[in-house]
Parts: sequence; structure tokens; C-alpha cells
Amino acid sequence: MRNLMIFAAILIGLGTFMAQTASKMTPAAATTAQTTKAPALTVAQAGARTLSIPRDPRGHFATDGRIDGQRVEFMIDTGASVVALNETSAARFGVRPTPNDYNARVSTANGTVKAARTRIAMIQLGDLTVRDVEALVLPDEALSENLLGLSFLSKLKRFEYANGKLVLEQ
Repeated sequence: MRNLMIFAAILIGLGTFMAQTASKMTPAAATTAQTTKAPALTVAQAGARTLSIPRDPRGHFATDGRIDGQRVEFMIDTGASVVALNETSAARFGVRPTPNDYNARVSTANGTVKAARTRIAMIQLGDLTVRDVEALVLPDEALSENLLGLSFLSKLKRFEYANGKLVLEQ
């Protein structure tokens, strides 16, 4: 009986959470697959540089950045351990792994894939600059969007979700 009561309490809590999440979704965000990005806003505060990134229609945080001075689009992924680039993007920056370089195994939503380890000299988002960033290159079919993971984010002073935006501070 005790286990049944615990199970019921968990279901009620889960149902409440899902209802609150669903009520926050707009019909456009729930049905559209279009990915328009709102521009990120950089703010300088008393010696700190802050970047505020609004959610896109999918609820993700997407922004433009630069790798070694060249423009690249990122989706910020706090669940990704490292920056992950698809092969097409990596090639634009001169990173072209050989088949033997694909010796790391990565678990993705689509299963396990092989990836090539690399380091990026410099990544910029607005006025934020992080140097010597660990990254992985994944085949294009395994990674449609470049991910900005913790190998970048952990080198910032802080990152947090506040007022519907992801705030990065250096």
C-alpha cells in the first residue's frame, strides 16, 4: 500500500509539472519548426562582460559566434560535455579529421557515433572570448547543429537561466 501511495504521489507531481510546462508553451512554439534567432545582447557591467540570449521558437538558445574569427551558428547545450561541431563547419575552420582520428565514442539522441577530438584556439560570442577549447567533430549526419557545451561554458564566470533568457558572464 505504501508503494502504491508513493507511486500515486509521483504521478500527481509529474502531472502537475507537465501541465505547468504545457501552459507555458505558445501554440506557435509548439507547432512551428522554423528556427528564427533573436539577436543576443551583450552588456558590459563593471568590468564583466555579459551576453543575454533569448529562447528561439523551439525553446532552445541559439546564437551566432565566431571560431578563429569566422562566423558559426551554435545551439547552447548545457548537457553537452564539450563543444561539438559537424564536419562541414569544422572544415570551414581548417579542421578536417582523417578516418583514423574518429576514435572517440559519443552518445547522442540518435545513438552512439564516432567523433574526432580537437581543440579550438578561440571561440567568441559577442564580447565573450574563450581560448583553447576542447571540441569534438561529428559526422554531418549525426549532428545537424553545432553545440556549445561545457568545455566553453565552464570557462565563463557564470551562466544561468533568468527571465526567459540564458545569461553568460565573463
